[in-house]
Amino acid sequence: MSKNVSVTDSGGKTQAAPDGSRGFDADSPVSLAMAQRFAGEGYTFCLRYLSLEASAGERDLRAEEAQHILDGGLALMPVQHVLNAPWMPAQELGTKHGLTAAIQARAIGVPAQTNVWLDLEGVDCRANAHDVIAYCNAWYEAVASAGYLPGVYVGASCGFTGQQLYDLPFRHYWRSLSRDVPAIPVRDYQMVQSVHDGIINGVSINLDTTSVDRCGGVPQWWTKALDAI
Repeated sequence: MSKNVSVTDSGGKTQAAPDGSRGFDADSPVSLAMAQRFAGEGYTFCLRYLSLEASAGERDLRAEEAQHILDGGLALMPVQHVLNAPWMPAQELGTKHGLTAAIQARAIGVPAQTNVWLDLEGVDCRANAHDVIAYCNAWYEAVASAGYLPGVYVGASCGFTGQQLYDLPFRHYWRSLSRDVPAIPVRDYQMVQSVHDGIINGVSINLDTTSVDRCGGVPQWWTKALDAI
């Protein structure tokens, strides 16, 4: 068995994402038939959203949908919703959101050592760097303590310079399609998002492509693919 893979009771596995893999993120559920169509068209993974609240909403990722995505031939990573912009970060809020993300990921069956992503965008311009750092560190700690690999999606108005992002404990960075996104020194991004103007296979998506960062890091996703064994 590859050292990059761990087996869980769910039957899924964590796997290092191959360089140049094509996938998508979606804010609405993906059915088994949809996942199968995407897989047949060369997509290899998707990202779906976790709620900020204790219970998942109708459009949020649930265990049944996760299994449909995996059974349909796609790998999966969860990303948590962000508060409506502009929002004010704080350490206590980071702990609350991180714990919620970890609890929901565990309930869905996401295996340990899979990336769970923080959506960092729309930060109030009045927020000071200390509070943004405290929020991110608290979120990271809550998710990492649950056995997951925290990643951060860097969107517009993230509240940070590139150096401040690199100084966080995160080692997995996902670049949004926004132009207002800083470069990450030393490491760079492991995933890059680009917009798709329309609906594919019945769902509105943004496109995403994986890459190996300058430190050799790649996203870690949840899969049932045979080549993950």
